[in-house]
Amino acid sequence: METVYIGLGSNLAEPVQQLDAALAALAKLPNTHLLATSAYYSSAPLGPSDQPRYTNAVAELETNLAPHDLLDHLQAIELSQGRQRKAERWGPRTLDLDIILFGLRLLDDERLHVPHYHMHARPFVLLPLAELCPADFQLADGRLLADLLKQCPVDPTLQRLHTPQLCTI
Repeated sequence: METVYIGLGSNLAEPVQQLDAALAALAKLPNTHLLATSAYYSSAPLGPSDQPRYTNAVAELETNLAPHDLLDHLQAIELSQGRQRKAERWGPRTLDLDIILFGLRLLDDERLHVPHYHMHARPFVLLPLAELCPADFQLADGRLLADLLKQCPVDPTLQRLHTPQLCTI
């Protein structure tokens, strides 16, 4: 089993309920256990600013699935919750599920980049991730989570909302 961290985000169709449903779906994945979830956070959208705020969280899983198999399952969950893949990057969406970290693996191909390519600049990923990881947590590429948090741009609009029921922290 490998420990995997999944970023969750939604800004359409009742975002809190979208994240709740996504966590329930993650808990049902084959050969996978949902270990913990961070609190939910509200953040300003990346990209076009004329869209609703996002609700974000991070989930910690243990899985025997291969990285691309897990990605396929995540994309199926997104589609089942109304996700429409469009050419517009960072547009509004019912659900976005990203593999942030996959054990100690470094992956870089046309479908998957792990550690997530832009996590270092996203407080709505780093803060929830830090809720789930020890203070001295080191990524597979050698970076320390504590250092990423110190270097991450401050988002004064980021708000901690609540801790979901499935949370074990």
